[in-house]
Amino acid sequence: MDVRLHLKQIALLCFICLFLTPCGLACGPGRGYGKRRHPKKLTPLAYKQFIPNVAEKTLGASGKYEGKITRNSDRFKELIPNYNPDIIFKDEENTNADRLMTQRCKDKLNSLAISVMNQWPGLKLRVTEGWDEDGHHFEESLHYEGRAVDITTSDRDKSKYGMLSRLAVEAGFDWVYYESKAHIHCSVKAENSVAAKSGGCFPGSGTVTLADGRRKHIKDLKVGERVLAADEKGNVLFSDFIMFMDHDPTTRRQFLVIETSEPFNKLTLTAAHLVFTGNISAMRATYASNVKPGDTVLVSAGIHKTLESVTVTRIYTEEYEGSYAPVTAHGTIIVDQVLASCYAVIENHKWAHWAFAPVRLSHELMTWIFPARDSNVTFQEDGINWYSNVLFHIGSWLLDRDSFHPLGISHLS
Repeated sequence: MDVRLHLKQIALLCFICLFLTPCGLACGPGRGYGKRRHPKKLTPLAYKQFIPNVAEKTLGASGKYEGKITRNSDRFKELIPNYNPDIIFKDEENTNADRLMTQRCKDKLNSLAISVMNQWPGLKLRVTEGWDEDGHHFEESLHYEGRAVDITTSDRDKSKYGMLSRLAVEAGFDWVYYESKAHIHCSVKAENSVAAKSGGCFPGSGTVTLADGRRKHIKDLKVGERVLAADEKGNVLFSDFIMFMDHDPTTRRQFLVIETSEPFNKLTLTAAHLVFTGNISAMRATYASNVKPGDTVLVSAGIHKTLESVTVTRIYTEEYEGSYAPVTAHGTIIVDQVLASCYAVIENHKWAHWAFAPVRLSHELMTWIFPARDSNVTFQEDGINWYSNVLFHIGSWLLDRDSFHPLGISHLS
């Protein structure tokens, strides 16, 4: 990574440490300080404008290209047909390919269809291009993954396309581009994307070990409880549970299941969560989606025992209701006997841990000021923690602020 990017990260994170920690101590559940927001006025996009103002295939927009999906590929099952009667599909190929898309793309498109009917009664949303299996788009187009659509209104009135672009932004598409006089281009993050899945998480049924030896479900953790974790050298220890970065008891999500043998263990987590691979002398944090059968992960043999490297034998997906992202003072946690990082989004455990220094300081101050506080009354609202959200947007800005090419060609200044 460019040295100047590191300097930008250091400067910005230092700013966070100095100025955001007091906010963390002052803010409680709820919307916080400030006046109630008024409904914002919708402004049409200008021709050739794209939102967000970064390259399409970068972290702050729809994310990297993950490979073409064909009808014969294993990933074809990721594509879902959209038979919404309120959407007109051009389908010039007569194969229904334009109706195939990822679940996220389908959700955003259906939401936009409602907005179009509300904005222009009697009109419908029209899709001119969806999933492309014929190679009609530029190299690494997200159309090849079912993550992009080109749209118009049913009356093909070009004077409406600026507002249609704005409605697409409001509907939640991750990148919207007023690409041509003939259509609007919209795309979404991949289903296993960090931002799409609201961060890296574990299912609530995942278990941790408390300092008294009891096992407990992650969803039931209380701030101040000490859970089994490890330090940067791989030494097993107990670490304070500080907060949930994400606390979502209702949404159903896809999780990766990483199985090992001798001994048998099963770690379940989202694809973009960091997990440690290798051995104690050379352990490395990587996205769970990068782990393959034959790799080794670190497993705890029990309290006060050293970590062991165990071979991964099988990886598959399962769907669970509820997802939780616990943070400990050491930035690691042993879930279902397997060592994992507490972080996601950026594939650098040390940087992520450094960024959460204000959270650790806040916890230590509160523990010092209120040493006898009852952790069982600690409450956290559902959703992404405000501090995590701030860091994500800062990270997106740092990585993407110099990437403005609409076709996804990024560069660093």
